[in-house]
Amino acid sequence: MMVRLLLLAGAALVTTAALAAQDRRIEPAVVRCPTVLGVGLNTDLAFCDVLIQQDAALGVVVIVPPYRGEATLSFNLHNRHTYSAEEDRGGRAFAEYTAEIAVASVDGDVVGRRFILSEFRTADDLIDRVTGGAGPGGMKAVAPTGVERVFIAVPDGLEVVSIVGQSLEVVRLDGRETIRSVGRPVAVISDVRVEYREP
Repeated sequence: MMVRLLLLAGAALVTTAALAAQDRRIEPAVVRCPTVLGVGLNTDLAFCDVLIQQDAALGVVVIVPPYRGEATLSFNLHNRHTYSAEEDRGGRAFAEYTAEIAVASVDGDVVGRRFILSEFRTADDLIDRVTGGAGPGGMKAVAPTGVERVFIAVPDGLEVVSIVGQSLEVVRLDGRETIRSVGRPVAVISDVRVEYREP
């Protein structure tokens, strides 16, 4: 009898979890990107530059549909690299990037901070080449490199969030540079999605 009760209780938990999962939606988010890097030639993803900003309202704004409980914002976070085929061929293309971004309400209350650390050595380290440039095939020199899938819990009732840059540290063969100037691009995001439970 005890075994049967445990089995019934387990089945009830599985059913409840399945219903909760069915109740949740995952969909592409509505994104207002002030500085579009471009569209990937191979991935067809839209890449958006993340700039250092003190005013969160000037960042990459993401609209979260009406939801109940907690929503989850996710996106790919990339470093940005200015590609030079000449440096690549000459073995001088190495760069290590550490970018920090913050996700906040448009009033500036920080919801979460994330980092991406990646190295560039050859063209194989690029995530994609981006359209809209003067290079061969209309490619831009700047391209995303490295990828970190970021997940941020969005508190109940917060329907607009902003992604802003905080800092960038670059290590190259000829030295190190730390960037904290407002308006400087420090990272790139793509494939922004939101998971939520409908009201």
